[in-house]
Amino acid sequence: MRRRTFLRAGLGGGLLLSLSYLLHRPLDRAGKDALVVAHPRADALGEVVAAVAPVLLASTFPVESAAREQGQRDIVAAVATAVAGLSAASQREVDELFALLAFAPTRRLVAGVGMPWAEASAAEIGAFLERWRHSPVDLLKSGYFALHDLILGAWYAEPARWAAIGYPGPPALERR
Repeated sequence: MRRRTFLRAGLGGGLLLSLSYLLHRPLDRAGKDALVVAHPRADALGEVVAAVAPVLLASTFPVESAAREQGQRDIVAAVATAVAGLSAASQREVDELFALLAFAPTRRLVAGVGMPWAEASAAEIGAFLERWRHSPVDLLKSGYFALHDLILGAWYAEPARWAAIGYPGPPALERR
């Protein structure tokens, strides 16, 4: 990659993230001209994780409707807990990732998912994940691995899920 191309890509990506951040924040209800900083994690994280988790966890995610909905609630809560345990800088980066994926124009442009996450098909979500996983753009690869690690880590942190992957649990420590 030439230096000029690298600089253009970095500038374009920065502008895209800035634009999505500004457009995603709501206007201040008090009538001021300033924008209020909104914490996108709750809505954006829930929307994206509830749609992506069943695709990433395909073989172990519940299929039956009620169990699937409970699984989605569980994984959203577990990922939110995992993100809360990250450093402040890492939390901001994860918030930016979820805001980028939840905001319709950037979801379409960067992720290639035209429908809202709740309406997207498993095939469309799977294609998005594969594009990001094998992308020549390191930032997209990092986004994929962040989603992958957060979702799988949160899912398998629950001891009840260990049997599905044949993990017997940590070894018992002997006290002397």
